[in-house]
Amino acid sequence: MDQNEKKYRVARAALAFVPANAIVGVGTGSTANFFIDALGEQRASIRGAVASSEASAARLRALGITLFDLNEAGELPIYVDGADETTRERCLIKGGGGALTREKIIAAASRQFVCVVDDSKLVTQLGRFPLPVEVIPLALAQVARALTQLGGRPVLRAGFVTDNGNQILDVHDLIISAPGALESQINQLVGVVTNGLFANRPADIVLMSTPHGVERF
Repeated sequence: MDQNEKKYRVARAALAFVPANAIVGVGTGSTANFFIDALGEQRASIRGAVASSEASAARLRALGITLFDLNEAGELPIYVDGADETTRERCLIKGGGGALTREKIIAAASRQFVCVVDDSKLVTQLGRFPLPVEVIPLALAQVARALTQLGGRPVLRAGFVTDNGNQILDVHDLIISAPGALESQINQLVGVVTNGLFANRPADIVLMSTPHGVERF
């Protein structure tokens, strides 16, 4: 079974968690796209969606799903998104697609966060995938120095601007033994919008596609 088949299966498994007549928080990335496509087939059973990126919004709109602004929608019953890494404690690294800030906001505004991944994303300790940090452009050099002092190797994501008009430093070589503490520490750096650690608000449920089916933890 290839990765796309795994993503397809786990995205469809997430539909079981979507309440009827809900406004659904929807993430960004390849697995989230499979979920959007599946959601489109059931659009008559939901009120609409809040998207975490302009790309996801465009895909939802093309499928005829009504889009809501989060400020208008209020608290959401569910948010479904992928991840670049997950532990069995459901702590995540996200942001490979560059939408980490909006993803984190929508996750915080949702009663239940269901993360959909394939088994290649499971790790015992976060940090193999470089940690994305969204930074206000004026502060890039300053934040890069601070991240280096934390033991990381920040690399500017060249040619990329977030939907919020900011830039991303991808931080390699971090040892993330206490993800919640590191998430808070990096977020305190002046000029940082947020970082891709989802540890202080982890996923409530991880659905992981394997060659043997979809595992939940």
